[in-house]
Amino acid sequence: MGKKKKKDKANESSESTVETNDDPNFQDFMTSEPSKPAKKLPKKVYKSELKRLQIELVKLQTWIKAKGLKVAIIFEGRDAAGKGGTIKRITESLNPRICRVVALGTPTEREKTQWYFQRYVSHLPAAGEMVLFDRSWYNRAGVERVMGFCSEEEYWEFLRSCPEFECMLVRSGIILIKYWFSVSDDEQEKRFQARIDDPTKRWKLSPMDLKAREKWVEYSIAKDEMFAHTDIKRSPWYVVDADNKKRARLNCIHHILTMIPYDDLTPDPIELPERQEDIGYLRPPKSKQTFVPNYY
Repeated sequence: MGKKKKKDKANESSESTVETNDDPNFQDFMTSEPSKPAKKLPKKVYKSELKRLQIELVKLQTWIKAKGLKVAIIFEGRDAAGKGGTIKRITESLNPRICRVVALGTPTEREKTQWYFQRYVSHLPAAGEMVLFDRSWYNRAGVERVMGFCSEEEYWEFLRSCPEFECMLVRSGIILIKYWFSVSDDEQEKRFQARIDDPTKRWKLSPMDLKAREKWVEYSIAKDEMFAHTDIKRSPWYVVDADNKKRARLNCIHHILTMIPYDDLTPDPIELPERQEDIGYLRPPKSKQTFVPNYY
């Protein structure tokens, strides 16, 4: 990796700082046109590029901590669009004390009486933190709207107040990035079927997911209305073409890295100190401890 140009204010520019992969074998599989069918991304190429991007994420994490940045990233989209898989690839190499995931469940009876944004505010990042919202306050514009869990007045009030709320977050110094994972109905159908066939993934199909299949058009209309009101200059929506999971993950991670300019603050290699000399310490006998059976 070459040296990156230093930025004085990391949250004032969206100029890309992550380097591209110049390997021609990788470039052969890239396309800059979302609507253009792309060649299948080989597993070897995917793993290689994912590893490279994850190393960059670690550098970004160090920068966020060192500069006291506050980063909030929202992941929204239809069920089985690939949000969870992307979040998993982002976090698997990061420090959970710096990068954490927020995935709230159904609001409690008390929370239902609060100001709508109140339950989310407590999860916003402090200095040196990056928070990934696996679904967010946009539940009101999606599932609550379509399934009738909120009133018409509550829905329209949300669309009026949400842009103001997000502008307040940005003015307070929070770097807010919003992603919508777009998946076709045919691809979603395939993923639902795959979940049904896989016992380890069947739990992902909730009754709400099944109900959503019956309201595909209503969800599309709700999404369009949401974009019309909340896709604003200070907190725009970025759409991820998610029909191909591997490409969606790489594209999203790469985009995050271009949104927050950072320098490489990777510490120098660490030299381990000499282990303490033996001073006659005797370990307790193994018979005094309870071990997990060696089943394998």
